[in-house]
Amino acid sequence: MPKKTQSKSGQDVMGMMEEWFLKLPPLPENGRKNLVGFLPLISLIFGILGVIFGVAALGALTVLSPLLLLGAGVGHAGGSLVSELISLAGSVMLLAAYPGLKMRSTRGWQLLFWSQAVWVLSSLLSLSVMGLILDAVGFYLLYQIKSYYK
Repeated sequence: MPKKTQSKSGQDVMGMMEEWFLKLPPLPENGRKNLVGFLPLISLIFGILGVIFGVAALGALTVLSPLLLLGAGVGHAGGSLVSELISLAGSVMLLAAYPGLKMRSTRGWQLLFWSQAVWVLSSLLSLSVMGLILDAVGFYLLYQIKSYYK
């Protein structure tokens, strides 16, 4: 039973955001079709790169964390590790979305949505204003192409 409640909650979030983003001017039809065509490849490439660089960054942060502790950077070390773990989860979700995006299924679009939501969380934790702006653009593009996924 809790699974249904969680799904309902997720649908509520998606529906609320859809209302926001559909009020914005639409992309041209040709642009949406091109985006849908390239999105599986983009998801695959950025998912692979995100996992590679995420694992490398986690390794570097793990090695450098003791040095940050010596310089009174306790908050930075912990925050960076958590933010990087969240970013890594977003990259894995991009990879998981690839098959669904290729088949143009709703499940692929939903995985891409939740991956984008994870990136928002990562941007918030790292206090990245530019990241939040790019995340908003990502959600705008997602809702522009949602109708292509059944």
